Amino acid sequence: MRLRIVTIGRQRNGPEKDLINDYISRFNRTGRLVGLGPAEIIELEDKKNGGKAAEAILLLKPIPASAYVVALDERGTLQTSPEFAKKIVCIRDDAPSELFFVIGGPDGLDAEVLSRSNARLSFGKMVWPHMLARVMLTEQLYRAASILTGGPYHRV
Repeated sequence: MRLRIVTIGRQRNGPEKDLINDYISRFNRTGRLVGLGPAEIIELEDKKNGGKAAEAILLLKPIPASAYVVALDERGTLQTSPEFAKKIVCIRDDAPSELFFVIGGPDGLDAEVLSRSNARLSFGKMVWPHMLARVMLTEQLYRAASILTGGPYHRV
């Protein structure tokens, strides 16, 4: 199952981008052992600054109707890393060919994106910068793959 992270804004070069690239690379190596991947990031820009509604159009455009969509939303479900790994396996086993994670801009996601989503995921009650959310998501994807393969990265 292919994974796509669709996000508003471009990640600038720096330590965050290095971490994202490292975790994506690790996920792609480890995830293929359990039928996950490859993963990639699709960065979109709202050059007209049209707000959440304009961002929604951009975010939804690359998502096929058959894809499973998880919106990163501060009001989403809180999960442990093992629960997240189990959820990914359940999605994979339900046979969608693609899993999309959607990260909005600084103002969050439009209601249209939330209504298209099959699930909503939160990284806690604190609000995180959307650029840092990418690092956290890619790390958790790698951690999930590590959990699923019995690797040493995650110790329960």
